[in-house]
Amino acid sequence: MTARLLPGDGPLARVSPLVAFLAVTVLFVLGVVIRGPLGALFLGLLAAGVAVLLAATWRVLAPAQRLGRALVLAVLVAVAVSVL
Repeated sequence: MTARLLPGDGPLARVSPLVAFLAVTVLFVLGVVIRGPLGALFLGLLAAGVAVLLAATWRVLAPAQRLGRALVLAVLVAVAVSVL
């Protein structure tokens, strides 16, 4: 469980998985609880981060992993639109 999923030495390689999990959780909960344009903004920021990470790791992911991550991104965008 402590092994990195994708090897790398980028800026996120030094971020603790717990800190990343908490940041994503806080953004998601704030977006859903606040609702309206501000909530959609929080969820949009989260979706943008997921999209950047997906684009950066696309070439090293297996097709099934690509599909799963793209579905997560699509659901996140749908939730962001629904809170408006």
